[in-house]
This record gives sequence, structure tokens and C-alpha cells, in this order.
Amino acid sequence: MKQYGQFYIDGAWVDPLDGQGVLEVIDPSIEEAFATIALGGRGDVNRAVAAASKAFESFYLTTPAERLELLKSVLSVYQKRAADLAWAISHEMGAPKRMALENQVGSGAAHIRTMIDVMKDYRFERMIGKTLVAKEAVGVVAMITPWNWPLNQITCKVAPALAAGCTMILKPSEVAPISGLVFAEIMHEAGVPAGVFNLINGDGPTVGEAMASHPDVHMISITGSNRAGVAVAKAAAATVKRVHQELGGKSANIILQDAEADFKAAVRQGTLECFDNTGQSCNAATRMLVPHERMDLAASVAAEAAGSVTVGPADRDGVRLGPVVSQMQYDKIQDLIGSGISEGATLAAGGLGRPEGLNRGYFVRPTVFADVKPGMRIEREEIFGPVLSIVGYENEEDAIRIANDTVYGLAAYVSSSDLDRARRVARRLRAGNVHINYPDWDTYAPFGGMKQSGNGREYGEFGLDDFLEIKGVIGYAG
Repeated sequence: MKQYGQFYIDGAWVDPLDGQGVLEVIDPSIEEAFATIALGGRGDVNRAVAAASKAFESFYLTTPAERLELLKSVLSVYQKRAADLAWAISHEMGAPKRMALENQVGSGAAHIRTMIDVMKDYRFERMIGKTLVAKEAVGVVAMITPWNWPLNQITCKVAPALAAGCTMILKPSEVAPISGLVFAEIMHEAGVPAGVFNLINGDGPTVGEAMASHPDVHMISITGSNRAGVAVAKAAAATVKRVHQELGGKSANIILQDAEADFKAAVRQGTLECFDNTGQSCNAATRMLVPHERMDLAASVAAEAAGSVTVGPADRDGVRLGPVVSQMQYDKIQDLIGSGISEGATLAAGGLGRPEGLNRGYFVRPTVFADVKPGMRIEREEIFGPVLSIVGYENEEDAIRIANDTVYGLAAYVSSSDLDRARRVARRLRAGNVHINYPDWDTYAPFGGMKQSGNGREYGEFGLDDFLEIKGVIGYAG
């Protein structure tokens, strides 16, 4: 079993100052520990913030060209360590090995590449009349990242923070922390100056709260649950720091296709995309909206798609769906599947318990519910597992109303062969991202939510903007 007993602070691996014990990291495919990590406390946060504060004095004065070269160095080392990162992710959160390398690790590389590209033309300064308007680093940034897309969320925060000239303290999820530790090794090898990047392991109520409330932290960026986001915002309020949140979602997928062949294809793709990453994505299209008269057809197509998905351990060839991340997540998903059955939704595929032949590991049967009514728990709550709810609608207006009837607003999806119609519907959906006809992932598009899905934006130039303050120097021109 691997043991990770240190944190990365001020350019070195150090023992905890305020250790809160040791935590086992569970491999969800086998329900056994494969590593341990040390848990830090407020004293470790204080030490990391002091290192970041000291480093900020010089790092924010570096030129954009210097920071661009640093990002290129990080990308080079990141690519060299891709296999190590993929191994960590497969074991810590159960991503199948191909998906771990191509999607999980690949997403991190994509964010760094995008930020390198953005930096080439980004304007940090411009003149408006006689006033210089400058965009400068916000300062010391604390980062809390989740277990479901560990490297995606680390890199889409760290890359723009580096580009902006910020210094930072990262707390990766204690559920899936090993990829974050490897990332710290990458930052060190890439030559990131001491104190610019720091990493502490710990839980939210201890390390997360200490970072959010620290007076010398100028911004906190969190990706996580709504409960965690609210706790961070409350802890941060007293010091009036910037709070940047990407939280939960219950995204609607409105199928407007008229032709039966197109309708079937849209339902099948929507089902498979809902199950991507074992359903553990905050922007997953978990509410599929179809015309009432096509409910039976949609249920049949979605059930067939669910049955085509191979579930199994992360290291097994051909597996598309690995386990969910933990016993707690498994139990939550089983409870919600049970609620769908008891509340009268039609179980079209899957259901309670593990898939046949899997007797250990946190495996969930790919599940499809049809005839789901607005207000059912499976229609309202974020399940975070491979569970699709199909909801019927009367007409376009009814579909838009149902889609917007949620406290969340992270993402939405529209499928139609009539592009003008899809665009019209997309404009009326209250979500930070709207996807028309299942487009490719775009790291240049702004990512973030409305309503209780958070505030602020990540990815590309929009992510860089959020790590910068705007300064006006009046009379600069003389």
C-alpha cells in the first residue's frame, strides 16, 4: 500500500504541522484501500498561505511571456506523467483505464493547451482615453477540487491562476487525492517557483474552512456540492474575498426531433452521454424531455442503450462504466432508485443492486426511468450516478417550462434537426451552458452555472478573467 504522508508547501515536501490523522484511500472497484494520505489542519493552511503570500510579492510582477513559458513547461511534464496520472485516477475514483487516460488525463492537458493559446493574444492592459486599464492577479487563491473529474478541475483552476500571476493553495478531494499529489510533483519538476503552488490534503470542515476564512486568501474557487459551496461562502464572507463556485446540476435534455430515425438517435446518444463517467458529472443530461406521445419509444431506445453498456472494474478491458466512487455514493444512488420505483415511475432498465456477476465494488446498474413526473425525487435531486429520468412534455413551451423548473442552472441540451428552432429554445433556457445537437467538448467556451449551480466561469479566457482584478490608472497618459 502506498503511503503519502507529506504536503507540498513552498517548493518542498514537508510533514504536517497540524496533522489530523491518516485516511485510507479506497479503490472503488474492489472496496479496498490502496493508499493512505495524511490529513492536515489549520496550522498547515497557515504555513501554505504564508508561503503563497511571500511568493506573490514577486510572481505577480512576472511578465505574461514568462508565465506563458511556465505553462508550456507544465504541459511538457504533465504529458510525460500521463500514465502515472491515469493509474491514480483509475484506482482512486474507478474510471476505466482507457477513459482515465484519454478523457480524465486528456481533459487536464486540454485545459493547459487552451490557456497557452489564450495567453498568446490576451490583453492584460489597454488605454481608454488617458486611463490605463490593467488586469492584475487577484492574489493568493485557495482551490477546492472534486473527486469526479480530478484533473479537469485542478487544471481549469491552476492554469488560469498561473497565467494571471496568482499564487495558490490546492486542496484536492480527500476521496480521490492521489492524482493531485502527482500533479504537485509535475509542478515541481516543471520549475514552478517555490510558494507559487502549494498542496494540502484534508477534509472540507477542517482544511476547506480554514482556507475559506483565512484573511490572507484573496479568492477561493470551489467545485463541489451545493452544501459545500454554501459552507465555503459563509466562511469567506467575513473577509470579503472573491468566491468562485461551480456546484451541482440537474440538466435537462430536450429532444425536439421530428423524424423517427433522428429521434431514436438523439435518445440513444443522450442516454449514453448521461452515463458517461458512470453518471458522475455535474453537467450530465439526467432529465430527458420527450413528447408524451413518444414516451414508449424513448423508453425502449434508452433501455436498449443502457443494456449495451459494459459495467466492470476499472482495469478490465472493454469496460465503459466503472464503479461509483464510494459506499456513500452507492447508498445514495440506491436510495434514489428506490424512490423512483416507489413514486410510480416506470423502470425501463436497470434498478436496484449491482449488475449481475459483480459481487463487490460500488457498481450500479445503468438505470432508465420512463413516465417520470415533475416533482419526483429522481426528477428534482442530483443523483450523481448512471440514472436517467425521462419526462414527457406537451409542446415546446411546456418543455422549456419543465427544463427551467429547477434550482440548478449549470447545463442544458437541445436536440433538433431544425437548427433555428434549437437556437430559439436554447436562448430561453436558464443555464450557463446550452449544448445543441451534442457538440464536441469546447475548452474555449465559458463553463459555469446560473442559480444554485454557482457563480463565475471557468475555461479559456473566461477562466483567466476570473483570476484577475481590474485596475484603472487615471491620468496615465499624462
